[in-house]
Amino acid sequence: MGILLNLETSSTNCSVCVAKNGEILAIKELNSANYSHAEKLHLFIEEVLQKASLKMEDLEAVAVSKGPGSYTGLRIGVSAAKGLCYALGIPLISVSTLKSMATQIKIKEDEVLIPVLDARRMEVYSAVFDSLGNEIRETKAEIVDENSFNEFIKASTVHFLGSGAEKIKELFTDEKIIYHCDVVPSAKEMASLSSAKFNASNFEDVAYFEPYYLKDFVLQTKKTKA
Repeated sequence: MGILLNLETSSTNCSVCVAKNGEILAIKELNSANYSHAEKLHLFIEEVLQKASLKMEDLEAVAVSKGPGSYTGLRIGVSAAKGLCYALGIPLISVSTLKSMATQIKIKEDEVLIPVLDARRMEVYSAVFDSLGNEIRETKAEIVDENSFNEFIKASTVHFLGSGAEKIKELFTDEKIIYHCDVVPSAKEMASLSSAKFNASNFEDVAYFEPYYLKDFVLQTKKTKA
């Protein structure tokens, strides 16, 4: 039947949905700068299952947004997904955060989509997709400047979407650039992508799967006087 639980915790948006064959049965999400994932995620899981009149035992797989994104958010989502997969004996599916974001915006055939997530300071996580959702430039962590994405900006209309779009907006005023700064990763767009992976039996190794952090986590500590 393909009943899947989708978890998206890679950004400020804590998002959960349950879907059957790619069709969403129930969804719950909260986009908060306070990163409420640790407190809300399991409550949201219980709520969407209740709304869909399902029990944990009805799930056939759990899909999680694999990143890139918030280190802590990704850890929370993947830990929850792994725990459910172990407990229920069901497969784990991973979905690219940026690919999922790219499905939120429909563009013309000759245009390109560039989802960009804020990675602090002037750095972003980004990838480039064509109108069919094909990745035409791999995912990178990069510091943006006036030369960033020039090959795409010169060639066609470019859509920047996501939290990192505000940084791009400060650098470019080209009329061919369209900004969608309010786009956040959501479990809603994961449903069709995870269903396709489920049907293809494209599963992760639950024991060894790790989120796609893209860069090492750096713990910020306060300096103390000698």
